[in-house]
Amino acid sequence: MQTAGGATLSEDTQPETAAAGGSGTDETTPEKTARRPGLMIAALLIAAFAIGLDQWTKFLAEANLDPEEPVRILGGLVYLSLTWNSGAAFSLGTDYTWIFTIIASAVVVFLVVLSRRIVYPAWSIAIGLVLGGAAGNLVDRYFREPGFAHGHVVDFISVFKPFAEVFPIFNIADSALCCGVVLIVLLELTGHGFSPESRKPAKKEAGA
Repeated sequence: MQTAGGATLSEDTQPETAAAGGSGTDETTPEKTARRPGLMIAALLIAAFAIGLDQWTKFLAEANLDPEEPVRILGGLVYLSLTWNSGAAFSLGTDYTWIFTIIASAVVVFLVVLSRRIVYPAWSIAIGLVLGGAAGNLVDRYFREPGFAHGHVVDFISVFKPFAEVFPIFNIADSALCCGVVLIVLLELTGHGFSPESRKPAKKEAGA
């Protein structure tokens, strides 16, 4: 039998094994229970790293960048263009700061609870990135000016041209959030769902 830290292929086949054998439930349930804390911790560590990197880069941006003078790097591919965003990711909905604070808080709580149910390692990465991205900007909402729950998010990455002339200015938290969402979409589209049950139909089709 594959151990708790086994390869993904073995993880994928365990739910079907449980369905085929009469004692499968007794064998797989303890294994899943044993693995979840480790995967939850992994997701939280990824989130913590994303939050830390996000807040550190924001600190550096505020300490070293002039909002009126963007810094050109990577041959003009990226400009460090400091700004403060009262809206959502990529400067959307700038007049509804408090609403985004409530939504982001609910998302963070939901993702923390959801992380307790992670079964597959890839989902630790996906959930961790989304959680870290949402929480990174939420820190700004709660603790930056102009006030509690109305704080403006620090953005400083502008691609191709400064001052968001081509694409909205963003930050590390936005990047982590988007990468996590893209990974989730890819996992779902390729049949690697969040739960063992969501993977069974794809396996049956492959077997047919």
